[in-house]
Amino acid sequence: MKAIQLLTALTLALPLMFNSCRTSSKIDSQQLSALSNGETAENDLRSYTDKIAQKHLNSEFITSKIKFSVVMGNQNVSLTGNLKMRKNDVIRLQLMAFGFVEAARIEFTKEYVLIMDRINKQYLKVPYSHLDFLRTSGINFNTLQALFWNELFMPGRTALDNEALSSFNAVKESDNVILKYDKDKLSYKWLLNETGEEIKMSNILYRDLIHGNSQLNWDYSEFQPFSGSKFPTRHQIRLNLPNKEISIKMTLNYLDNETEWEPRTTISGRYKEVKVDDILRRFMAL
Repeated sequence: MKAIQLLTALTLALPLMFNSCRTSSKIDSQQLSALSNGETAENDLRSYTDKIAQKHLNSEFITSKIKFSVVMGNQNVSLTGNLKMRKNDVIRLQLMAFGFVEAARIEFTKEYVLIMDRINKQYLKVPYSHLDFLRTSGINFNTLQALFWNELFMPGRTALDNEALSSFNAVKESDNVILKYDKDKLSYKWLLNETGEEIKMSNILYRDLIHGNSQLNWDYSEFQPFSGSKFPTRHQIRLNLPNKEISIKMTLNYLDNETEWEPRTTISGRYKEVKVDDILRRFMAL
């Protein structure tokens, strides 16, 4: 039961972690070198941005069985679950305990974030504007969708037009191409393969001179053919809290485009709604 309690507390806190980030997360040394020391790419920037921006799966849906693990300090929880996504509509993670009991559910839509603790019958449902870092950093449903779907994005925009694409800078390091975009206190970087057909890493850095930098790092690997393109089946997400480092891994198995599922979760009257502060206190007490 301790593992389930840890899982549900972490699940409830996942979208809230950004609110408390105050230190830089670790990046693989080779990737850090690529992001920091690249030379200006000789090829036209648009040849890379066009390829990656026009990369689209021929499917409105992505569904998959997943293996999900969270590591925080000496705590390590591994479970199975389901990932269900409908383009421009919803991202849903269902995490299972004992292989058959749904312990937690996270649902992102354009309007709100829903986190459900199935074990303790409680939930949080709030708009993105209620989560400080998500609001100030421009991270919304479109950004999260791009991260889950392995796509390029620009905060505050729903699509990348020519004006947006011209705002990116490109550097080349060995067999990689790095796209960069800076705005105010935020820095965005994407590590692409040389052909510009695969995003191998997305990185978001938030600079805070008072509290220290915050950083989200999302690695992609083991690309497999899917719906006319390639899709990564291994996702590793890394971030730091003031005194806690968190690593989340997702392995996707049996990629599919299942369509027969309800895109919105109905909340039973047996569930108790909890507040953001309550969840943060519970999470930070772990």
